[in-house]
Amino acid sequence: MDAALRLEEQMTAIGRRAREAARRMANAPRKAKDRALRAAAELLRRNASAILAANAEDVALAREKGASSAFLDRLRLDERRLEAMAAGLEQIAALEDPVGTELARWRRPNGLDIARVRVPLGVVGIIYESRPNVTADAAGLCLKAGNAAILRGGSESFRSSGAILACLHEALEEAGLPQAAVQAVPTADRAAVGMLLRLHDYVDVIVPRGGRSLIERVYAESRIPVLAHLEGICHVYLHERADPEMAVRVAVNAKMRRTGICGACETLLCDAAKAPQLLPPVLDALIREGCEIRGDETVRALEPRAKPASEEDWRTEYLDAILSVRVVDGLDEAISHINTYGSHHTDSIITEDAEAAERFLREVDSAIVLHNASTQFADGGEFGMGAEIGIATGRLHARGPVGVEQLTTFKYVVRGSGQIRPP
Repeated sequence: MDAALRLEEQMTAIGRRAREAARRMANAPRKAKDRALRAAAELLRRNASAILAANAEDVALAREKGASSAFLDRLRLDERRLEAMAAGLEQIAALEDPVGTELARWRRPNGLDIARVRVPLGVVGIIYESRPNVTADAAGLCLKAGNAAILRGGSESFRSSGAILACLHEALEEAGLPQAAVQAVPTADRAAVGMLLRLHDYVDVIVPRGGRSLIERVYAESRIPVLAHLEGICHVYLHERADPEMAVRVAVNAKMRRTGICGACETLLCDAAKAPQLLPPVLDALIREGCEIRGDETVRALEPRAKPASEEDWRTEYLDAILSVRVVDGLDEAISHINTYGSHHTDSIITEDAEAAERFLREVDSAIVLHNASTQFADGGEFGMGAEIGIATGRLHARGPVGVEQLTTFKYVVRGSGQIRPP
């Protein structure tokens, strides 16, 4: 048997096991699910040395291959990030169980009692790139929502994700839940992604989390509904009534706290009316933090260290210490720029003008819009969801952070007393 056929059989077996596990998970009691989540958190802490050692191997290999500093930051785990993963699982356990929640209920004139009730999606296939924490986050969220998960992490994090998965499997066993509720594609072979996208008999939804090339491939090849996490071309807009100190603080955090995450600001906009006052201290602070500035003519006149920005810069997710900066002629042009060039992910306005802020929040067509806050709050944990699988930028089913509730759908439960429909 050739390798491709063996891999296809292996992927089909994973799908079959996931479907069987999903049937059990759909009716698993909250107590068992929460026990598994808390056990997984404790096992991550107990096995921290082994997980960090595996991650160190992944980072070393990625560095040898010439990975960028931002890529290495996404890949790297340390004690603080590992503790955040464990704490996230405990936060998910503390959330209300969405499964079985009654969303609405009404009675028809004929006496039928109709309820709309949350149920799991079923089997969720998650395809992601370099961030090993997604292994724990995605598994934990799927578990709480009563789903089974098939994880396909990036080849760069293969060892880290494997060490994390071992903890999850032990936790599921402790709680009396099927280990097949969380499975990983056991190979870095890219052909496995295509096979996962064709497992329509077993997988109910695909959640891709990564760069544009990954998302485009998933959309092109998937025979399964896709809940997409697209790139994060996020904006911070300094309105003419922005507080100068806040402008510096928020802009620097939005860009430089972690440059390699999807909520990092990629374009800074500033009102022409106050650009000479607002921009110089903001740009100086960013440059001192190591950020490269690419600006339009007005920006470069105010900051000689800035490089020229091209049309392509307004459409670029750098995931690095690079920021495109443009001066705009007021709120109308800022909103137009964001709706034209953005990825409908996360955008923020800095202003003391409440009316301008409300208009920005209403008219910017993005999954997350903020007033006087950093775009780096685009995170399920920061929203009180414990964690997230990604930020959905589409409009169907879910939008924004994909947490426990977003990993459910609903069904209608109809109770009667012998009613029949007349001819």
